[in-house]
Amino acid sequence: MAAVAAGSATLLLAACGGGEQTAGANGDWKPTKPIEYIAPAGTGGGWDTLARTSARVLDEGKFVDKPLRVINKPGGGGAIGWAYVAQHEQDPHKLFVTSPPVLLVPLAGETTQTYKDFTPIARLNTEPLAYAVKADSPFKTFGDLAAKLKADPKSVSIAGGSGPGSLDHVGLAGAVQAAGADASRVKYVPFDGGGEALTALLGGHAEAAVAGASEVTALVRSGDLRVLAVSSEEPSPILPDAPTLTSSGVEYVFDIWRGVMAPKGLSAAQIAYYEKAYAEMVEHDSWKKESEKLGWTNAYLNSADFGKFLDEENTELAGILTGVGLKK
Repeated sequence: MAAVAAGSATLLLAACGGGEQTAGANGDWKPTKPIEYIAPAGTGGGWDTLARTSARVLDEGKFVDKPLRVINKPGGGGAIGWAYVAQHEQDPHKLFVTSPPVLLVPLAGETTQTYKDFTPIARLNTEPLAYAVKADSPFKTFGDLAAKLKADPKSVSIAGGSGPGSLDHVGLAGAVQAAGADASRVKYVPFDGGGEALTALLGGHAEAAVAGASEVTALVRSGDLRVLAVSSEEPSPILPDAPTLTSSGVEYVFDIWRGVMAPKGLSAAQIAYYEKAYAEMVEHDSWKKESEKLGWTNAYLNSADFGKFLDEENTELAGILTGVGLKK
């Protein structure tokens, strides 16, 4: 019923029109000025990479009629960027890249805005989390880390690129709980983006870090970091030497999905315009090459299906947060 209600709401908003319109008799719409493309975190992390990569491919393929200008708005685990977009209801010249924190941060009570305050445009891809340490760390396996956390949870600082109760924290908490440690007692240190979290790890301000696989790959190849495990069922193609959690004896899988959303109140024609652009983008050779390099798995969903997915995912994540004592 929730998915049906969400779809009905979208249709109602579309019927109301809303937003700046440039439409022909057939209902087509095109942007009339450059599009602000919000990455709700600092540079170097997963959101920033997704925004800049997709903006470049959309422009190269001429899938959009105006350029997308990436703007970083870090803070609050994404909440600062979302608050900015929410102020521009019915504005079709604002988009933002998104992932599980748009569900998790509200569930954890860290923001009053929820995914229902925005328009889903498209889900694009998925990738696993990576649990990483410095190359010279005494932790050689995820089992080593889990054993230390069981014995003394507060003795290990683990950095993540999202706020408390958000993506990296939940991905860590679920793995730790599955390994038999008390997830609610783990010392999680939040940063605004995976880039900052990994910098903290390299600087000795944390003993481990959790981040998207694509965020750690360059540092693994340079020999600065080692990955104890990844959260996917199958080994990551960009981290082929890293074991999965399940192969390490920890029955836990966590996928990071990523997509694009817009302000609330876009018309049907505006949604259709962006749906078409992203559907064409994911089939473009340049996007496929970037995805292979970054370890992204294609998981495209259109606006309606993405909305249904968000309803289902929100329910599932609420249960996970409750189970590890993070839901407020």
